[in-house]
Amino acid sequence: MTETPIRTRREGAILEVTLDRPKANAIDLKTSVLMGEVFRDFRDDADLRVAILRAAGDKFFCAGWDLKAAADGDAVDGDYGVGGFGGLQELPDMNKPVICAVNGICCGGGFELALSCDLIVASETASFALPEIRSGTVADAASIKLPKRIPYHVAMDLLLTGRWMDADEAARLGLLREVVAPEKLDDTIWELARLLAGGPPLVYAAIKEVVREAEDAKFQDALQRITSRSLPTVDRLYASEDQLEGARAFSEKRDPVWKGR
Repeated sequence: MTETPIRTRREGAILEVTLDRPKANAIDLKTSVLMGEVFRDFRDDADLRVAILRAAGDKFFCAGWDLKAAADGDAVDGDYGVGGFGGLQELPDMNKPVICAVNGICCGGGFELALSCDLIVASETASFALPEIRSGTVADAASIKLPKRIPYHVAMDLLLTGRWMDADEAARLGLLREVVAPEKLDDTIWELARLLAGGPPLVYAAIKEVVREAEDAKFQDALQRITSRSLPTVDRLYASEDQLEGARAFSEKRDPVWKGR
């Protein structure tokens, strides 16, 4: 086991977060708390715009909850930290894009962690499953999220049987942005991260809050909250320099320079 289960690397406005807990990158309470702190700091750092979540090794992205740690005393209902399991599922006001790079096995809580990200790019070797049914427990976050992301009956098949789904099937269902050869995964996610890092951060924040707040709202109610500027990110965007910069850049036929203010 590595002494530091989470490694980070910064490049400009991009933060790369690597989960490194051999052999299966399973997450115990201590690691979950640390991941929450890392993503909270990313959220609150005005100089960072995009995060990449990846895992060390080729065989596992993440096997989910660390059952060995549970057997040694980690309570399943213990303190997972500020962001809930894996640092992202329940982190409030996460209004910056997070890209997930999946290599190898992504199952249980690892699958739920990937679902907590905004974009998922997977290696051709990636596979996905929710095997909780076989251990007599419920994949709680996936039971909420998955039927909203893919056809209901496919989601229920995965939840009720625990079967495996390969990367091609996940892509056909719309869960993945892209499937690439293993040797191209790093280059692909960094190219995507750099693209997003050059985009308008205030718009990204508004998009994420609107999507989050509108998930269970009626269309007209959600639209009224946007047009009345009652959502903080939308209000900030409409009063920002970046809003004016976007219009000016369009009229002047040049690339905009986003300042995040």
